[in-house]
Amino acid sequence: MTAEQQIITIANAALTARISSKGAELQSLVPCWGEELIWQADPAVWGWRAPNLFPIVGALTEDTLIHQGVRYPMQSHGFLRHSMTAVVAKAAEAADFRLADSAETRRQYPFAFELIVSFRLEEDRLIQTFTVNNPDSRPLPVSLGAHPAFRWPLAAGLERTGHRLVFAEAEPQGIRRVLGNGLGPEPLPTPVVGRILPLDDSLFDVSAVVWDRLNSRSLSFGVPGGTGIELSFPDFPHFGLWTRPGGAGFLCLEPWQGYMSPLGFQGELAVKPGIVSIPPGTGRQWSLTIRPVRELPGEP
Repeated sequence: MTAEQQIITIANAALTARISSKGAELQSLVPCWGEELIWQADPAVWGWRAPNLFPIVGALTEDTLIHQGVRYPMQSHGFLRHSMTAVVAKAAEAADFRLADSAETRRQYPFAFELIVSFRLEEDRLIQTFTVNNPDSRPLPVSLGAHPAFRWPLAAGLERTGHRLVFAEAEPQGIRRVLGNGLGPEPLPTPVVGRILPLDDSLFDVSAVVWDRLNSRSLSFGVPGGTGIELSFPDFPHFGLWTRPGGAGFLCLEPWQGYMSPLGFQGELAVKPGIVSIPPGTGRQWSLTIRPVRELPGEP
C-alpha cells in the first residue's frame, strides 16, 4: 500500500464495505449474516478484487487510442484502476471518490473530464454510481464498466458446479468471445438456456463471454437455496463474464458501457462500437446495485 492510498469503510446494520482510493476499487463486501463475498486478490492467480474500467473497456487495437489522427498509448481497461483518486466525501454509509484529467491522463486520453465514483449503502444493498462530467467545449467520448470478482464458490460448503446465473429476461441471442486483444467478429450460440446459465469452468476455456446485445438489466449468481448475489445494472447495455481458466476461486460479473475493439477495427475512439459521447458542459451517470442474498430462490 502506498502512502497516498486509503481504505475507506462504510457500514450499516446489514452490510460492511471497504473501498480503496486506488481506482475507487471495492475491496470487501460482508453481509451481517455471512462471509466475505469479494475475491481477495491472490497475486499468483489474479491480483485485483473489483477494478473499475475507464475510459475504455477491454483493449483497443494495438493498445492505441486514435483521436483526430493522433495515436495515444492506452492500456487495456484504461487508467482508472491504476490511478489514485481523491476521497471527496465520506459518511457512515457513503463515500465519493474523484478523478480528473491531468497531464498524465492526457498523454493517453486527450480530453478534459471529471469522474466521480460513489458508493452508498441502502438497507441490504450496495449502490455504486459512476458520474462522468464533461467540462470541455467539445464532446467527450467514453466507455466504462465495473469488474467485480465474487468468490466462486460464494460460501463454504457450496459446490462450485452448483452455481448458476439467472437472468431477468430470456437471453437467446448469441455471445461474443475475446480473441487475442479483440472481440471476435461472429456471434456464437448462447450457453444460456432460457434465463439460466449453468456455470462450469469449461465455459472459460476459450476466453471471457461477452454480451454486446443483452435483454436483461439484472441477474442473480449463486446456488439455489444457498448464498447468492443479486446484481442490477439498469444503465449498462453490455455485459462480460470471466474467470481465469483452471478453477480460479472467483467469477467476474461485469456490467459495461462499451467493450473491447472488434478484431480489425482501426477507427478513431469517437466511432468505436460501444462508445458514448457526452455533450460539452454536461454529465452522465451509470449505476449498479449489489444485494447479497442469504438464500436464493429455486427454479425461476
